[in-house]
Amino acid sequence: MSSGQSNQETEIKLRLDGAAEGRNLLKRAGFRVVRRRVLEDNTLFDTGAGKLQRAGLALRVRQCGRRVVLTFKGPAQPGKHKSREELELEISEAAKFTRILARLDFQAGFRYQKYRTEYARRGGGLATLDETPIGCFLELEGEPAWIDQTAVELGFGPADYITASYASLYSRYRERNPRSPEDMVFPVRSRTSRRRS
Repeated sequence: MSSGQSNQETEIKLRLDGAAEGRNLLKRAGFRVVRRRVLEDNTLFDTGAGKLQRAGLALRVRQCGRRVVLTFKGPAQPGKHKSREELELEISEAAKFTRILARLDFQAGFRYQKYRTEYARRGGGLATLDETPIGCFLELEGEPAWIDQTAVELGFGPADYITASYASLYSRYRERNPRSPEDMVFPVRSRTSRRRS
């Protein structure tokens, strides 16, 4: 969520060739790591009839390390940046909360993973480097003017802005790669393959 008291999240994604490119761009632009690289495991919840998705809403449970966060996202506003209401709170007992959601007819749906590193610099928003099973992305989150200025500094313009969610990006990816798993998760490596590497 963007800094300040607002519950409005405004962001864009930028596609990268790899994580090293993202780290180099951010370092040259004066960004420093404020939260080290961590695996985020996200699950979207919806009613059996898909009521939230049809309304452009999202209910997500995110596990990152020992931290579990529940997020509600409102419908996205039209524009060159992705802007929507975002409300978050930490959950102490994820398994019990998931059972509560099930009692209320919310079912676990799409699951997606990413390794995320958060960066910041003085006087601005947040930049995150996301390493996902379908490639690497930079997310810029903050005031629209800050996003536009930072994108230019990093060598990007409005034509590079991605406002789609990871669920949407993965859906498009699966259209081109129909044998991909239903969820956007990293492959599980067996112990045998680990020993060989």
